[in-house]
Order: sequence, then C-alpha cells, then structure tokens
Amino acid sequence: MLTKQKNIVPITALLIGAAFWGVAWYPFRLLELSGIRGEASTTFTYFIALLIGLVLFHKQIRTFNFWDKAVYLLVWIGVCSGLANMAYILGIIHGEVMRVLLLFYLAPLWTILFARVLLSEKLGLPGYWVALLSLTGAMTMLWQPENDFPFPTSFGDWMGLSGGIMFALANVLVRKNQAHNIQLKSMAIWLGVTLIGFFASWKMESLPFISDISTDIWLLLLALGLTIFLLSIILQYGLTHIPANQAIVIMLFELIVAAIASYFLANETMTPKEWIGGLMIISATLFSAHISYEDPISQ
Repeated sequence: MLTKQKNIVPITALLIGAAFWGVAWYPFRLLELSGIRGEASTTFTYFIALLIGLVLFHKQIRTFNFWDKAVYLLVWIGVCSGLANMAYILGIIHGEVMRVLLLFYLAPLWTILFARVLLSEKLGLPGYWVALLSLTGAMTMLWQPENDFPFPTSFGDWMGLSGGIMFALANVLVRKNQAHNIQLKSMAIWLGVTLIGFFASWKMESLPFISDISTDIWLLLLALGLTIFLLSIILQYGLTHIPANQAIVIMLFELIVAAIASYFLANETMTPKEWIGGLMIISATLFSAHISYEDPISQ
C-alpha cells in the first residue's frame, strides 16, 4: 500500500506531461504557418527552457563535477533527447498526428531491448510477445499494396519511428542515471535539444533573424519555452521514480489527448487499417506493463 501511495506523485507527473505533448503539435504547427520552421521553433523553445534552468539551477551547476564517472550518461541523455524531440516535433508538424504518435509509441519495443542491455532487465516470453505485437501493428499501419515491405513512406512516419527509438533510449538512460539529480538531467535534455536544433536549423538555413520575429510569435515561443521547462522537470521526476516499461504505458495518455485534439483542431481521421495497427501497438504497450523483471536499480 505504501509503495502505491509513493507512486501516485510520479504517475501524476507522467500523466500531466503526456497531456501536454498530446496537444503540443498545435502551437508548433501555428509557428510553422507563421514562418518559424520546426527546427527553429524547437531551438528557440528549448533554448528558453535552458536559460531558465541556468538561472534557477545555478547552484547545482556550480557544484557539478564535470569529471564525474557518470557524466557520460548526461551526455547521452542530451543527445538522445535532442534527436527524439527534434524528430517528434518535425513529425507532428509535417505528418498526420496520430500516425506519427503511434509509430512513436513503438517505444515499448525499443524500451524492452534497451532495458535488457543497459539495465539488465530480463526479457522473458511476455517481452517477446510485446515485441511481436508491436511490430505486427506497425507493419499493418505501414503496409501499402504497391510496396513489397511495409517501410515508412512519408517524412512524418520516419520521424515518428526514429523519434520513438531515441525516446526509449533516453528514458532508459534517465532511469539508469541515478547519480545525478532531476535538475542536471533536465539541463542535459534542454542543452541537447538546443544544440541539435541549432545544427539542424543551420543545415536547413531555417533560423530566422530575431528582429524578423513579431511580438505575438515571441510570446508564443516564450510560453512554450516556459511550459517545456516546467514539464521537463515534472517528466524527469516521473521517469526517475517509475520503471521504464511502466512509464511508457502511462505516457499512452498522450494518444487519447492527441486523438481528440487532432480530430477537432485539424480534422484528421484514421483509416480502418491504421486503427487496427494502432490498437495492436497500444495493446503491446499495455502488455509491456505486466512484464516481470528484476529491477537492479531499486535493489
């Protein structure tokens, strides 16, 4: 009973974060329509979150040991989170929201594999069942009669798939890294996304001059940056205290929010084939919560 009560706060934290990301595609699409491309809006919003973090967490940064033997985990958390967030935002801007999110939520499949390697979580028969069901669902969604193999056929699909892989790896690394506090892990994420976003913007030549951005757009960017700052702390708290396979299931709440939002805000609907594949992926995610394993971190 005591364990369940202790889990209420991190579970609530994950639900709040999931709800936000279920509607986050809408303001990013508004920014795209206003001339701020996805690479640039990602860079600006996470840079704002980074600046807030530098101000509020200066004590943790000042006492941080850069020669810490676990510092490599912060580096990889930043890199993987940067790639995951960039792929996610570009996917939801340019692709169909639910298709992108469902492919992104193949993450339980990748989580099982990464958790086995990095956390020594044993993969039993239920784990193989989850993997098979996830892949079957993805293949059902992606299969086209004219193609021999069900590969992603659009930019949004590729972003959803690759983003989910990086998201799963980042979650497992956050869980593995018990040497650093939530503030430092959040700083690593904001810095990683900012640097990768800046590099992508530079390569695509999509970073606008500050003077060219209107006041309304700046207000939207600032609001998103502040929201991302707050939600990063909330999510890191949840991911640090909940096992990786359970956390990804709780985050499924994002799909419910996104399905409602995309229908009413973008008039997007799914085909029967996409519904069938999506339900398989969701079922696999739910099954992943019941996988039994020894959690070496909690021992």
